Amino acid sequence: MSLFLISQILVAVAIVFDLMSFQFKQRKHIVACLFCAGVLISSHFVLLEQWTAACLMGIATVRYLVSIFTTSSGLKYLFCLASVLATGFTFSGITSVVSCLGSVFQTVAAFSQDDKRLRELMIVGTSFWLLHNYLVGSPTAVVMEVLFISSNLLGYYRYYLRKPAVA
Repeated sequence: MSLFLISQILVAVAIVFDLMSFQFKQRKHIVACLFCAGVLISSHFVLLEQWTAACLMGIATVRYLVSIFTTSSGLKYLFCLASVLATGFTFSGITSVVSCLGSVFQTVAAFSQDDKRLRELMIVGTSFWLLHNYLVGSPTAVVMEVLFISSNLLGYYRYYLRKPAVA
């Protein structure tokens, strides 16, 4: 089995966690699912030798774990700085810039105190990761990001846009 195929399988499993994440209302449950997905996605990027993305997803995984317990803005800035530094050390062109932007938006999202803001910023960050995954040629990761945005939008609709049924 090729490393590329294994990487795609890891992302396929990550999709399950991503889809589950935004169907929860509590931000801690959302972020816990994102932590599990992050471990798999980071491994996927290692197998594809996409070092900036692998580092950024590794940082994101730690970030999600930490943000389960705190929304400290000091840590938010620390994780943003770590993402920028990792991008600088592993820089490989436009894909590095795009993934860094995605990571920074998702960092700010992860440390948002309410799930509505978290969802809104995640859509922006995920859009950058969608572009990145397209540029690096990972079809399953592209599908993952499209499904992630769709799941997020569905959860957003359920909790913030849908009018309650009149009895």
